[in-house]
Amino acid sequence: MIAVIPTTGSNIFSIVNALQKLSQDIVVTEDPELIRKASKVILPGVGHARSMMDKLQKAGLAEVIPTLTQPVLGICLGMQILFEHSEEGDTKTLGVIPGRVKRIPFTEYSLPHLGWNKLEDVELGSWIAPFRDEHFYFVHSYMVEQGPWVKASCDYGLLVPSVIQWQNFYGTQFHPERSARVGEKLLQRFLCL
Repeated sequence: MIAVIPTTGSNIFSIVNALQKLSQDIVVTEDPELIRKASKVILPGVGHARSMMDKLQKAGLAEVIPTLTQPVLGICLGMQILFEHSEEGDTKTLGVIPGRVKRIPFTEYSLPHLGWNKLEDVELGSWIAPFRDEHFYFVHSYMVEQGPWVKASCDYGLLVPSVIQWQNFYGTQFHPERSARVGEKLLQRFLCL
């Protein structure tokens, strides 16, 4: 079973639709026991870090998610809240990964980073390696800091970490569910981990 955690502002319909093309055993749930029993967990997120953390805390999931041992995929804000702290709203986040999230510094490009961008600096042998030079769809104004968890980046006037892995926690800054066929392939790769 694949558990998709509904969060504030996330486009659950798009994610579930993309996953249903790959698997029929999908449940959208905030139930901690179902989430613990799932073979994979997907944590999507669009919106504001503080709102998402408030929702997870009210559901009792802020304590559950860091203890999960199966593969967990955070998407966009869902990836960012895996870290310790976000500048967005000066928010304490889940603390799974020992790093911080900061606003993308001013470059010649506007914020939010919106549209298609190519993966670069892809770590050979990593779970994302087959997607080197592929284009994915991004919508964000914040980025995670560099660290050993970064497996791929994109160029947005500076290298923006775009794919992470830390133990059993994976993340994409982009939206695979909005990235057409290549996004489906990436979700399929995650489901096969």
